[in-house]
Amino acid sequence: MRKILFDTSCVANTSSGMEIRMKKDAIIFDMDGTLWDAAQQILNSWNHVITELKVDRDPITMEELESMLGKTMDNIAVSLFPFLQPEHAIEVLDRCGEYENAYLRENGGKLYEGLEDTLKILQKDYDLYIVSNCQSGYIEAFLEHYRYQKYFKDIECFGNTKQEKADNILCIIERNGLQNPIYVGDTKGDYDSSRKAGISFIYAAYGFGDVEESEAEIQKFGDLLQFDFEKLDKNK
Repeated sequence: MRKILFDTSCVANTSSGMEIRMKKDAIIFDMDGTLWDAAQQILNSWNHVITELKVDRDPITMEELESMLGKTMDNIAVSLFPFLQPEHAIEVLDRCGEYENAYLRENGGKLYEGLEDTLKILQKDYDLYIVSNCQSGYIEAFLEHYRYQKYFKDIECFGNTKQEKADNILCIIERNGLQNPIYVGDTKGDYDSSRKAGISFIYAAYGFGDVEESEAEIQKFGDLLQFDFEKLDKNK
């Protein structure tokens, strides 16, 4: 089993003019809306915590939650709890995240169809990674529940680095010496981050977001097995 690395000292700079030389060697995945759908589990966890803490607001709705998936945790906290001081709002969401991580580690979420079979095949030709805007421990909960550590070489998230997604993508690239990584995600934020990091993007159209600008998309996770990555590079 390959060890997951957590080198949060990596600080990337998307304005550095770094050029990524092209050699197809890796796929970097988003989490929510790309690898799995844990929205209901997240919603239940967060509402449990805000009730327990007696936070003065109505229960979070699924519509609210889905509109925030893909954003960084500090922005989500301020949006959900605008009546609290930002520091307090972040503390409340941190508590939500802790409860959520424990729940997901034990119970899991909803995997997209064909996920593991596709990962097994992709792993033969590409190193696989995850970069998400989630809290620390969230990706690990996913990996530990399903015992997927063997498929992913490294991970990074906002909770570890407090950096935006484009910078965390570059952290993964630099830390692992990648030459031509491709990012797979489901939101406009994922698309923008990929472009800012200077790498190709594939839109997971089955997820939560809408990315009209993307020139490449998949309708289900298993479509990656038929994807022409060479053509994607030419259109980049």
